[in-house]
Amino acid sequence: MSKELELEEKIVKMLRTVFDPEIPVNVYDLGLIYKIEIENGVAHIDMTLTAPNCPAADFIIDDIRSKVESIDGIEHADVQLVFEPEWSQDMMSEEAKLDLGFL
Repeated sequence: MSKELELEEKIVKMLRTVFDPEIPVNVYDLGLIYKIEIENGVAHIDMTLTAPNCPAADFIIDDIRSKVESIDGIEHADVQLVFEPEWSQDMMSEEAKLDLGFL
């Protein structure tokens, strides 16, 4: 397994510990993470929110940044907030849909 793939798996594992305080499902399984790329120790993460005016946006982004930067081999987490494509419930994992009663 390549070093980048190994780091990406560690990032995904860490992202599964980040929760929107209003929703009992982690940001990864909610489908809020659109892209993870690793380049020279920098994790580039594109993410969205369930709603553009989410009051917990700063908290979530800071939590992602600090947790990802705690991973050995990651020196910086560049977290970009994007709103294209717009998030929908279809982006959630099956597990998240079950947890929230959508299945």
